[in-house]
Amino acid sequence: MQFVYWLLCLGLAKALAVIPKDQVAKHVLKLYRTSRAPHGQSWMANNCKRLVGLFHQKSVAVKKLSAAAKAVERDQTLTEDERHFRVHTLEVFQKELNESEHLVYQAVHSLQRALQGDYKDVVNMKESSRQRLEALREAAIKEEQEYVELVAAEKHQQEALKIALTRNKTLSILDEILEDVRKAADRLEEEIEEHAFDNNKQVVGVNVEAVLRVEEDEENGGKRKNKSKKREVEYDLGLSMLIDSQNNQYVLTKPRDSTMPRADHHFIKDLVSVVMLSLPCGWICTSVGLPSMFGYIMCGVLLGPSCLNSIKSMVQVETLGELGVFFTLFVVGLEFSPERLRKVWKTSVQGACYLSLLMVGSGLLWGQVLRIQTTQTVFISTCLSLSSTPLVSRFLAGGTRGDKEGDLDYSSLLLGMLVMQDVQLGLFIAVMPTLIQAQSGDLDSFLFGGLRVLYLLAQVVLSLAAVLLLCILLKSSIIGPFYKKLHNESKGTKEILVLGMAAFVFFMLTVTEFLGVSMELGCFLAGALLSTQGHMVTAEVMSCIEPIRDFLAIIFFASIGLHVFPTFVLYELTILLVLTLSLVIMKFIMAVAVLTAILPPSSRHIRWVVSAGLAQVSEFSFVLGSRARRAGIISREIYLLVLSVTTLSQLLAPVLWRVTTHVWVTRTERKTVT
Repeated sequence: MQFVYWLLCLGLAKALAVIPKDQVAKHVLKLYRTSRAPHGQSWMANNCKRLVGLFHQKSVAVKKLSAAAKAVERDQTLTEDERHFRVHTLEVFQKELNESEHLVYQAVHSLQRALQGDYKDVVNMKESSRQRLEALREAAIKEEQEYVELVAAEKHQQEALKIALTRNKTLSILDEILEDVRKAADRLEEEIEEHAFDNNKQVVGVNVEAVLRVEEDEENGGKRKNKSKKREVEYDLGLSMLIDSQNNQYVLTKPRDSTMPRADHHFIKDLVSVVMLSLPCGWICTSVGLPSMFGYIMCGVLLGPSCLNSIKSMVQVETLGELGVFFTLFVVGLEFSPERLRKVWKTSVQGACYLSLLMVGSGLLWGQVLRIQTTQTVFISTCLSLSSTPLVSRFLAGGTRGDKEGDLDYSSLLLGMLVMQDVQLGLFIAVMPTLIQAQSGDLDSFLFGGLRVLYLLAQVVLSLAAVLLLCILLKSSIIGPFYKKLHNESKGTKEILVLGMAAFVFFMLTVTEFLGVSMELGCFLAGALLSTQGHMVTAEVMSCIEPIRDFLAIIFFASIGLHVFPTFVLYELTILLVLTLSLVIMKFIMAVAVLTAILPPSSRHIRWVVSAGLAQVSEFSFVLGSRARRAGIISREIYLLVLSVTTLSQLLAPVLWRVTTHVWVTRTERKTVT
């Protein structure tokens, strides 16, 4: 009963908002006295009186603050900055009183809306919760801004007190120098501070969310701690971890104070863990006759979320691993001369396109049988049609690249088809918005999306033509002088040559990315352009870049292991093995059929080796799958199946490659002997 009367008091206070707020509680108290409340409800009268007193005190305080602000503005003894600061401080106090009063009425309105709602309707409860959450977010922004202003006011008062004290004593030369340095440092902080919070809080699409800040004590074995000392909070480096309500974890990317150097210790520890564990894992795989990349993938599995879960900066590790892909393709381009590219480009384009069409066609057929939506079928088929260029590059790294019979060698054709698949990858990423529109079922949007696809196709063709013209220009007049200059400057040390080659790789990938083509193609073309300068140039660049490539490739394969979930694989081992084996066999048969149709009779014997290299799924299906899952194209279950099938296919790929190449080499040797 007490609670009902209290709600009556505050509810009428909200309903009678047109009356001056210091009279609302008086009106409610009058109603209460005339309602002859039972004995024992005297607390109601006391609380209403207290509410009246609070409103009255607030009104008096606001009037006094306004009068004080006017008095400060009329005070001619103060400087302009001091007058502005005092007026601003009084306005902050006045705003605090108004916001506190507003929160009272906002809470009453929220409670009234909750009581009027239907608690059997989950949608209504969700909407009420969303409205309360939005109100809390707005209040949090206002309170944060007021807190920052109060901190600035406190700092200004301390500065004024310090200046007043220094006026009464004689400063030494050292104190005067330090005072000048202090003023210069203050100006520097004001110049470099970006005010990112204030500049972005009103931007459309920006949401305020609740996050947890996790502190770790570096001196106590990484245990979590609660910083309570004011000095520690004020001068904290901000390297703690933030966790939002969706369990996403964030680390600092750019500090407020850029004058102090900082390091992400989580990222350093993660790299140390990956490198130290990759050594024994790779060593064991090499000892038993398996490729070392298996060991690096197993290292990622052991450190990933499914086992030890010791990797904190997972996104940063994966980003560093992408550099391994770039330099791997650059080295592939160094070994892939333009003469070989001109020799196989027609076959590569035809083979990659026919293989993708066959995969999509078979996917649509199975989609009709299994009653899967067309957009999901097209997406899954396109993802599974791509093959891993870094994986095949590792296959070819230790082999004899010049073994060939007839018109073509298998390494040139295989790499050419993989490069064309990278081009298809860039096109598919551009077409993904159309698939999203088709998933929503909007016919007009889908028809418009069809026209957009044609536009994108024309754009990709123009982009490829622009890349080709740029390559011709670089080869004819820039590459030669550029390398000679680097070679002359790096006679005493190789750092200039390494830096120049890395800058050239990043320049090419930036150009291709800007033109809407995949960055991987730019890295490959950078190596191919340098290979035109001769064998000596290629050998010198290779000796400098290969150690960097090998180290970053270890990080890349370990990052693949982070997305392998052994528990899920064990739960669904039978169905995953069936799907993976079916996919590998189907891709192998399709590749053999396509190559049999497009290769000349004298080169058809290499179709088995090329098909074995293509019979796996690219790691870029991780990227495409994550984007499709966020966009709602595929479900969580399909996403996990794609990830697991991709990983298992890459684990089976070295076995298939070794068996096929062994049989092919044995057959070739027998023919040679005969």
